[in-house]
Amino acid sequence: MASQDWVEKDFYKILGVPKDASDADVKKAYRKLARKYHPDTNAGDAAAEKNFKDVSEAYSVLSDATDREQYDAIRAMGSGARFTSGGAGQPGAGFEDIFGDLFGGGGARSSRGRQQTFNGSGLPPEFADLFGGGGGFGGFQPTPTKGSDRTASTSISFAGSIHGTTIGLREPSGEVIDVRIPAGIKDGQKVRVRGKGNAGAAGPGDLNVTVHVKPHDFFTRDGDNIRIHVPVTFAEAALGADISVPTLAGHVKLRVPAGTPSGRTLRVKGAGVKTAKAQGDLLVTIDVVVPQKLNKEAEAAVRAFAAATNDGDPRQSLAAKAKL
Repeated sequence: MASQDWVEKDFYKILGVPKDASDADVKKAYRKLARKYHPDTNAGDAAAEKNFKDVSEAYSVLSDATDREQYDAIRAMGSGARFTSGGAGQPGAGFEDIFGDLFGGGGARSSRGRQQTFNGSGLPPEFADLFGGGGGFGGFQPTPTKGSDRTASTSISFAGSIHGTTIGLREPSGEVIDVRIPAGIKDGQKVRVRGKGNAGAAGPGDLNVTVHVKPHDFFTRDGDNIRIHVPVTFAEAALGADISVPTLAGHVKLRVPAGTPSGRTLRVKGAGVKTAKAQGDLLVTIDVVVPQKLNKEAEAAVRAFAAATNDGDPRQSLAAKAKL
């Protein structure tokens, strides 16, 4: 790589240390990053391999006092400077060596002509104890592991949660991941998409998608049951009636027994949410509707009804219940 390209590379930033970092701090930062990006623990990960080479290059320069002094001098002159190799005694001599290929021929050559040797794992000798010389931590080869899982979230309609649906999640790269949502999924449940997590030596991890269900204006979910409120007239509640009520799959007939009070809940078996493990019911709460306006005939009929039923007081037991 040409020396002008090395001028633009910030070795301090690569290692995550300040420009006045001590040798011990430089070494400590390198050990940490070398562990993180070492090829043995990131097999097949091109980004990790590049990072590993970058931190090794940075350490090769900053760990040597002379190289670091010359590097700092070059950086101080600005990224617009251009340097070429020169013969002995020439002003430019040695700069090309500093910024040469640090991994060429298995090692890195400094401006003084020293050869920094790397072991088989791509590490300097002083870190042989870190990776056991053979590239493994502590002298053993680590067991390949799967990549880590990723998470995402999505919102679906109430109908999609009942009948199941498929949604597409778009990656920053433009790839669309199809996520199949099973029928009967509840709000807050997760769907696992295998093999769509982060890359790993033993294969990629999974993608865990949290599903949020938008509420419905009429149906309310209660576990695997569905709750609805259905209005009936006073006559239907008093005399009983067969009424049509909506369900998740259409309409069904429901018998309202005579004398049904407002607020009573009737059950339609098997008309709730169907999942792979269960089948819920439809719970119908009866709301008796009181007419807001009565014509003369209706008012006369209600008065006649009141006269015919004046022997009963629905509040008779309240006094006893209210005693402290």
